[in-house]
Amino acid sequence: MSARTIFLSRLIGLYSLVTSVSMLMHKGAMVETVAALANAPPLLLIGGMFTLLAGLALVLSHNLWSGGALPLVVTLVGWVLLFRGIVLVFISPGGAAALYEALHFEQLYYLYVAIPLALGLYLTGAGFKAQPA
Repeated sequence: MSARTIFLSRLIGLYSLVTSVSMLMHKGAMVETVAALANAPPLLLIGGMFTLLAGLALVLSHNLWSGGALPLVVTLVGWVLLFRGIVLVFISPGGAAALYEALHFEQLYYLYVAIPLALGLYLTGAGFKAQPA
C-alpha cells in the first residue's frame, strides 16, 4: 500500500468520524445551518470553491483505480468531492434551494450522518491497519 493512500485514508477517515459524531450531537444546529446555507448563494460559492479545491487535490494526487478497496475508496472520495464542488460553484440560488428540498435533509438526516460515519470507520480502520510498501 502506498504511503499516500495510507495518509489520505487516515486523514479522510478521521475527518469523517469527527464531523459525523458532531452531526449526531448537534442535529438541530446542523439542520438549521444546512437550510440557511442552501439559501445563501455567496456562502455556497465559497464552500463550493473549497470543496472543488479539495476534490482536485485528491484527484490529481490519488487517482488509483486498482490495488484493492482502500485506494479505490480514497479515489472515489476525491471524485465525489470534485463533482460536488463543481455543482456548488455553478448551481443557481433557486437550484440550491430546490436541491435541498429534494434531498429531504431533515427527514433523512440520520442516513446523511450514517454515510460519512461508515466511510470514516472504514477508512480510519483500514488506514491504520495498512502497512506502507
